[in-house]
Amino acid sequence: MKITELLSSDKPTLSFEVFPPKTAQGYESVRSAALEIAKLRPSFMSVTFGAGGGSRSRFTLDISTEIQNETNVPALTHFTCVASTKEGVDEALAAMKERGLENVLALRGDLPKDMDSIPEGVPFRHANELTAYISERTDFCIGGACYPECHPEAANKKEDIANIRKKVEAGCGFLTTQMFFDNSIMYNYLYRLRDAGIEVPVCAGIMPITNIKQVETSRQLSGCIMPAKFTALVDRFGDDPKAMTQAGIAYATEQIIDLIANGVNHIHVYSMNKPSVAKAIRDNLSDIIVL
Repeated sequence: MKITELLSSDKPTLSFEVFPPKTAQGYESVRSAALEIAKLRPSFMSVTFGAGGGSRSRFTLDISTEIQNETNVPALTHFTCVASTKEGVDEALAAMKERGLENVLALRGDLPKDMDSIPEGVPFRHANELTAYISERTDFCIGGACYPECHPEAANKKEDIANIRKKVEAGCGFLTTQMFFDNSIMYNYLYRLRDAGIEVPVCAGIMPITNIKQVETSRQLSGCIMPAKFTALVDRFGDDPKAMTQAGIAYATEQIIDLIANGVNHIHVYSMNKPSVAKAIRDNLSDIIVL
């Protein structure tokens, strides 16, 4: 099933994200965790792109395929285009189609470590170019990423919204946000999207912070603001792993309930490959999000 079909109504949805292993030795444990999360019957699951090419990118396809075929949960396969050739993209899209995958999250991706900037003349400099390329050649459902607090490379919020419009005009059917910890930022962002005429569904990206190391990682990944309420939580429970896990899940649950109460119905949880965290979130919402 295409993700846009799932997001076409006002019925709340809950999805989870997993990431592939870095090595073949870690494949089985990641596969097991992903399938355990899929047993929770989320609306869909996304699998991040195994950067570096070769086996790591194949792991993304393999895990997406297993989720979809073994559990009947729709898989959203991430695909990055930075430093990619058209031939490489064509091969990947063909492999996805052969496996029955039909949902793709089109991303630019991070620059390789040996590249300071994107060179001129490459076929895909930005995600909207990849989105257009996929849209013109396939009938895949295409999603895109967005930053409620503004993309770190955008000059300002106006430019950021303009770039989102380019993605949508290129064929992006829905958006998934980077993590955020202050819902007021999300509400403001949605207002700015709608004010700009961007009406595609938006999945709110929620990260349950279950250990103190994730705090700095989250800042680096998205530049997100940590509100006083959240930093107080980290200060109080950060040195106690069990307490931090419980508090982080409670904070994420509170965010989700507030979002749904205010009409933001599509929730995407960054599970960090932790079935226990995904299950705790699911259990907390069992009568709020009925899947």
